[in-house]
Amino acid sequence: MSSAERSNGDHFVQVDANVSMRPEGLESALRSITAQLSALHRRTGRHPIDVSETKELEDAPIPEEPRISYLHGLDAIRSAIDEALNGAHREILTAQPDGPRPGPVLDTALESVRRHIEAGVAMRTLYQHTTRFDEATKNYVRAVTNYGVRIRTLAEFFDRLIIVDDSVAFISANESRTTGLAIREPAIVRFLKDTFERSWDRAKSFPFVPLHAAKAADDVIPSLRESISRLLISGYSDKRIARRLGISERSLQGHIATMKQQLGAHTRLQLGYLLGRDETTLVL
Repeated sequence: MSSAERSNGDHFVQVDANVSMRPEGLESALRSITAQLSALHRRTGRHPIDVSETKELEDAPIPEEPRISYLHGLDAIRSAIDEALNGAHREILTAQPDGPRPGPVLDTALESVRRHIEAGVAMRTLYQHTTRFDEATKNYVRAVTNYGVRIRTLAEFFDRLIIVDDSVAFISANESRTTGLAIREPAIVRFLKDTFERSWDRAKSFPFVPLHAAKAADDVIPSLRESISRLLISGYSDKRIARRLGISERSLQGHIATMKQQLGAHTRLQLGYLLGRDETTLVL
């Protein structure tokens, strides 16, 4: 049986540690600690601790930031993210899906980015390929790239993600993104950063030459249609495919129509068969 020492005057005797840890033995254990400190005081002249003070310390809650906390509502999410960003010291990583962001949102973000870069914080951002065709986003990327921000694009990737200083990560907790998660568990933050890094390695740098969308399309449309093919074969609905790729359903229909024409398919069913056959051939 494990045991603990209890002071009796200037002497120490063995007591059952299991008894001390039970709720009814907790106060007794605290008194034992106090008695030992009092005995130490008699030898060192230090001020003894009153047992009532130790009781107050026992009852007082220990403040500890939760490792994973829910953020309900857009205001709460924005507030928590802003607080984390304002405390950034080393690096901010962001993944922003769903295609181009509204111009006013980008204008507001520009000043914040400038402050962070001037403070020595490194920043990397992942967008989707479709942002290359949006003038407001291109202007924003030109500006922040001049500050030192690094930006790349992908056809598709995981949901929205922000990681600050490898210490806290923010992700969405529901499909509408009205609930978020603030994650401070180191193992999960490391996992999310690894996911970001793998996507970053696959992504392409955001170019400004060529400037015209028609020319930029030559660089990204093959990758975009490859993703459409894979998602169609996997049975995703048009709505889910469009959301994952950051395009409208109308744009998706245009891509599918072109793919049907290229493969000589007359129906969606025939297109799916041809895409699946081509994929199997490539695997074999």
